[in-house]
Amino acid sequence: MTSSLESGSPPTSVAGQGNFRWRSLVRPHRTALAAVGLCVLIQAVFYAALPMSFEVLVDDAILKSDRQALVTVLALLAVGVVMMALAGLWQVRLTARIVALLMRDLRQRLFAQLQRLSLAFYQRTLPGDVVTRFSGDLVMIEEICTSIVPWVVMPAVSMILSTGLLFVLDWRLALLAMLVWPVCLLGPRWAAPRAIAASHAKRDAEATTTGLVQENVAAQDVIKVFNLRDHAVEGFGRQAARLAERTERLQFFSALVERLSTIGNAALQVIVLAVGATLAYRGELSIGALAAFQALFLVLSEQLGYVMQYAPNVVRAAGSLRRIEALFGEVPDIADIPGPVGDVAFAREIAFDRITFSYDGRHDALIDISLSIGKGEFVALVGPSGCGKSTVLALVTRLYDPRQGAVSVDGQDLRSIDLASWRRNLASVLQDNFLFDVSIRDNIRMGRLDASDAEIEAAARDAEIDDVIRRMPSGYETRVGQRGGQLSGGQRQRIAIARAIIRRPSLLLLDEATSALDPANEAAINRTLRRLAKDRTVVSATHRLATIVDADRIFVFREGRLVEAGRHAELLSLGQVYAGLWQKQAGFTEDQVGGGIAVTVERLRAIPLLSELADDALSRLASRFDSSRCGKDRTIVEEGDPGDRFYLIVRGRLEVARKDAEGRQHRIGLLSDGDVFGEVALLRDTPRTASVRTLTPSVLLSLSRKAFLDILADQPELRASLERTLPERHRTASEPTGP
Repeated sequence: MTSSLESGSPPTSVAGQGNFRWRSLVRPHRTALAAVGLCVLIQAVFYAALPMSFEVLVDDAILKSDRQALVTVLALLAVGVVMMALAGLWQVRLTARIVALLMRDLRQRLFAQLQRLSLAFYQRTLPGDVVTRFSGDLVMIEEICTSIVPWVVMPAVSMILSTGLLFVLDWRLALLAMLVWPVCLLGPRWAAPRAIAASHAKRDAEATTTGLVQENVAAQDVIKVFNLRDHAVEGFGRQAARLAERTERLQFFSALVERLSTIGNAALQVIVLAVGATLAYRGELSIGALAAFQALFLVLSEQLGYVMQYAPNVVRAAGSLRRIEALFGEVPDIADIPGPVGDVAFAREIAFDRITFSYDGRHDALIDISLSIGKGEFVALVGPSGCGKSTVLALVTRLYDPRQGAVSVDGQDLRSIDLASWRRNLASVLQDNFLFDVSIRDNIRMGRLDASDAEIEAAARDAEIDDVIRRMPSGYETRVGQRGGQLSGGQRQRIAIARAIIRRPSLLLLDEATSALDPANEAAINRTLRRLAKDRTVVSATHRLATIVDADRIFVFREGRLVEAGRHAELLSLGQVYAGLWQKQAGFTEDQVGGGIAVTVERLRAIPLLSELADDALSRLASRFDSSRCGKDRTIVEEGDPGDRFYLIVRGRLEVARKDAEGRQHRIGLLSDGDVFGEVALLRDTPRTASVRTLTPSVLLSLSRKAFLDILADQPELRASLERTLPERHRTASEPTGP
């Protein structure tokens, strides 16, 4: 094993595109580009020959009445027009094809680079930034490629020919005319770097603006629930103002690039005309030569003007090129080392050897973790939210590499194994599974692209979704909509299970696979998952302990550390972290007929605020709780509203959020099964200090202050005691109570 693998450092050789070269795009089109160059040369020769013909036409054909000279010159010009026209049309056709193929290849390479980049890149990069590189930056590059021949290449060739012919006509005037170069280029040389920097800044601002719009569209439910419309409009207004400021700066410096050269060019034209006319007046220059010189100089000035007018576009494209190159320069954090081990079968165990991992390099998500997962085992990872259990799954799938330690498969460091080969062993079912906006059949096929229709339908039957699909109007050809929005949560989850089944994985990873479902769907899908788990290794990260009581081993995490491991009964007997989590989630009974939820006296006694109440009082209190089922994104309490109810979470995940000084919502905690909030509301009429919103379908029990105070009516001493000790013993209303 190499030292880099042992230390946990990233591989030194990756399959990224940091060595991308633009010439590699152009190389396949060299022949076509040479043909374009020939067409440009033919056109440039005609445009240079046309002014030169003035000398012969004026001095010989007109002033000397030479009919032969007149006919010859006009005939040659007519032939030149035909050749110029044919060359121009052919050049346009070739250019269009070359640009189309270049942009096709560039888009494909850029998209392929996105597929190579690791998950960490997408976590630190706004989606709008990536989209802008495809929608804005590539469009700008395409416009430059399309117009560079008529606006840069052809004028450049014409300027070279015109410059040489000026010296042929009169070297004195030609030397004076050469001042056109410094006059037209010095100003743009000062303005261009500032314009390029402004272009890059504007593109970044556009990307941020696009990302803000995308985020706003995705968060409309939260914005409406929390009344954030005005705040969102205000925030977008600030970003729009920043974009406007950068746009103004870009437009100003871009205009200077063209305007400074135009002013100098116009002044020099007047000077050259004045000197040439003086020479002709003195008889030192023929009328025809003056006409030809002035026409050629106008061609030179005009062509240089074209280039300068085009310069702002080049400036803007330079910012886009820089952003595209930056994306190609991104190196994947996760990639194969040179000569990886291929086709490794998971035959014995996956082992974590003293793993330490951090997402941001500052805060460790896992600390010194050592564990093993045997072939064919059903293993559960449990613990409070943020404890690190999902991170374990991310390391198994090698979405990340550990900072210290090593993950090994049958004794082979995972970083030395071919990445694609390893992932063929895996399938995952997540809490929020992504479905593509294609048919149900194609979504299932994503699990194994070579699967037949019969295999897809068999996987759907195994996932118990086949009957539902066949009842849909288009059956398996039904499109699921963006992120599967045309389907219910249970249907999306079963299609994700079918997608995992068809992969035939030896290792099935479940990450809160049912926590986003209502109780009925959760129970049904858990039965399906248990049936499918019999023939493969299963690792389930969950906070729902009732779903993993039959696990071969349970690993308990807290604050990034592995604190307990064993079977369900063993962990309960220890009476520590797992037992506490179990106690939080236990003590609830469901009426199978009415669907109501009841809480036991023992469960209420575990709540600190209620621990001093007698059994009789707790029994009466239990009967006063109201049960409710809430869908996803439902606001339970709103910051600032009067607080008059206490809540006990039977199941579900909820977010606690608080506004800052500017009115923005910030998450300050997460609540899950067995947590409570709003304790202060049982004793005091105070406003809520935070908002609580459901992240998944949830079941809650709630108790009103009136019901609680009725129970305490005959125990004034107890109420006074609770009032005195409440600030020290409990957190403020609407904040999560610790596990």
